[in-house]
Amino acid sequence: MRFPFTNSIKAIPVIGLVAVLTVACGNAAPPAEPPAEASPAPTAERQQASQSPTTISSTTMPEESNTPSPVPSPKAAAEADATEVPIATASPQAVATQPATPTEAVPAPDPTKVELLDGGDWEEELRRARISVGVWETDFSKRSVPYSEIFSGGVPRDGIPPIDDPKFVTVEEADDWLEGKEPVIALEIDGKAKAYPLQILTWHEIVNDTLAGVPVAATFCPLCNSAIAFDRRLDGEVYDFGVSGNLRNSDLIMWDRQTQSWWQQLTGEAIVGELTGARLDILPAALVAWEDFKATYPGAQVLSRDTGHRRNYGSNPYVGYDEFGRSPFLFTGEEDDRLVATERVAAITAGDEAVAFPFAFLEASEVVHHAVGGEDLVVFFKPGARSALDQSSIASSKEVGSTGVFLRNFEGQTLTFAAEGDEFVDNETGTRWNIFGQGVAGDLAGSQLTPVVHANHFWFAWAAFRPDTTVVQEIQ
Repeated sequence: MRFPFTNSIKAIPVIGLVAVLTVACGNAAPPAEPPAEASPAPTAERQQASQSPTTISSTTMPEESNTPSPVPSPKAAAEADATEVPIATASPQAVATQPATPTEAVPAPDPTKVELLDGGDWEEELRRARISVGVWETDFSKRSVPYSEIFSGGVPRDGIPPIDDPKFVTVEEADDWLEGKEPVIALEIDGKAKAYPLQILTWHEIVNDTLAGVPVAATFCPLCNSAIAFDRRLDGEVYDFGVSGNLRNSDLIMWDRQTQSWWQQLTGEAIVGELTGARLDILPAALVAWEDFKATYPGAQVLSRDTGHRRNYGSNPYVGYDEFGRSPFLFTGEEDDRLVATERVAAITAGDEAVAFPFAFLEASEVVHHAVGGEDLVVFFKPGARSALDQSSIASSKEVGSTGVFLRNFEGQTLTFAAEGDEFVDNETGTRWNIFGQGVAGDLAGSQLTPVVHANHFWFAWAAFRPDTTVVQEIQ
């Protein structure tokens, strides 16, 4: 089954602030200082930027003084009774991406085979599209989406340079430049953990790395608030990824250097080129506050700001972008009005179901029990983690919180949870658990709940790719 595509196209919204986004995912955030050198990627030839009237200059730095204060997300109206097991009810239909199944996480549904579009006059379709193909050696006769849905974000291929040779520092060293509530992507494989701070990924969007012997890619699309980690292996081959400079549904389109196929970041699916229809496995990464990561993984490695490029790490070139109620940038699809476009959602797929939990609902509930695809799940919400898309300084941006999603079944017993302070306590054993699903005190201390692949994207982006999702925002 193919993902449904948005057919209704509307004018790209004009954001009436000079300070908002001169670039998109796939469009380089303007460097505060010139790069020390060109991107090290050997295949990063410059692509001619699109001359479409919708292209935004990647050289104009936003002026912070013109950005109004953001409107904080409202809380949900009611809170669940802490003495009861909160079971959520669903409002009809909502949106989620289709994460693939990572190793050692709850099984996601087997990826359905993506259908290629029939041959047709793909050359004419490509000519009419708002993209440049001059530097590409991609097999453009193969695609699973219409070229009319893809357009240039205004920068060349790898104009936002991915990090191909990442360097790392210790938690103690990173603590000198990371504020406690700054957001980081936390990834653990076989007991080894790394943190990828968004203050760096905002400027690079992709890190090609290896963790515990597994080739991985840590990715972040600022326009969709989509922080996703992938296994870079596919059918025995390892792929290296870069930033194509193109977008679809406002989301970063990656490219691999081996076949020059184009990949949708939100879904991990190849949508153009030789590998069209293939999907990468999405790994169970968490977007959390730095203070939570360092407390849980004191011996971990942290992506270094020594990237080979000069960027103003710690600053946010997308000032005010996640202001509640703001229209998404460079999004031409039809918005799903069940939620505000830039509402963050914890989105999950299991079995044939996709479910999204708005952050406002989770913040009020703190713990939500819900069955998805026949699996009994628990969603934890912890306040604290900051937005990377609010103030000019990420360290002083508003707090939006973080989530963890896990199977409730542990060694044959179904656990029920309640929030207590910064932790979560199960009623059956009295064990205290952290946001990573690790038992930190009590009978099950040292145990690990089975993580469920989920994402904390903006609602509009999730909805564009999975309009079949159910929105859950009430306690039964």
